[in-house]
Amino acid sequence: MNVLVCVKQIPDPAVPGELDPETKTLKREGKLILDDSDAYGVEMSLQLAEKAGGGEVTLVSMAPNDEVSGLRTALAMGAAKAILVSDPELQGSDSLATAKVIAKAVERAGDVDLVVTATESTDGYTGTIPAQVAELLGWPSLTFAKHVEIGDGKVTIQRQTEAGYDMVEAPLPAVVSVTAGVVEPRYPSFKGIMAAKNKPVDNAKVADLGLSGDQVGWAGARQEIVSIEAAPERQAGEKIEDEGDAHERIVAFLEQLKVI
Repeated sequence: MNVLVCVKQIPDPAVPGELDPETKTLKREGKLILDDSDAYGVEMSLQLAEKAGGGEVTLVSMAPNDEVSGLRTALAMGAAKAILVSDPELQGSDSLATAKVIAKAVERAGDVDLVVTATESTDGYTGTIPAQVAELLGWPSLTFAKHVEIGDGKVTIQRQTEAGYDMVEAPLPAVVSVTAGVVEPRYPSFKGIMAAKNKPVDNAKVADLGLSGDQVGWAGARQEIVSIEAAPERQAGEKIEDEGDAHERIVAFLEQLKVI
């Protein structure tokens, strides 16, 4: 049972994010950390491989500046190896270009039975990449899984809904996106942290994946960021002293907002 997990390395959310005024994108310089939402996918994949009694978990990540800090955290949890795609040509990639890179990385990994992702990243929130990767690979896509089981050549999930969950199954190989809380991620042990330093990380460029520069980055993007500006500061509200007519002023305020 060979599982590939998509993990994103993001700027530390505890540090205020900065936008690059030149590229109009989030600055991703310095150390990046493992996205919390992806830790659930890593843990789920490790548990599935363990239940299957064999196989291994491979990570794939797309990050600038050959950054591996977040990958090392996931490797310390127990993943066997990683594929890192880092190339200046990737700057400005939209979700579809990212999905193309991930799909090619899956093919590069070789014998993969299952691809696991989060539902969305905490710094992007598009939520489209899992389905896009599945479409590019020609594999079934199962989304919002709150529970995952593997057996008899198929994957079965409990797909979270507002009313509870639906049971969904598909033949392997497949792409599954898991929700936060699907499992409790383990903490890397000291032994795992030390072992992670020696686990292999396959560094790949865009050309190594068989992609061209016009398929990724700004050249391949279906969007353009034309301007960025700081959000306006929140203004102080109006305090109303109730002298018997407060309701009238509230109604007038709501009428002004065209709420009523």
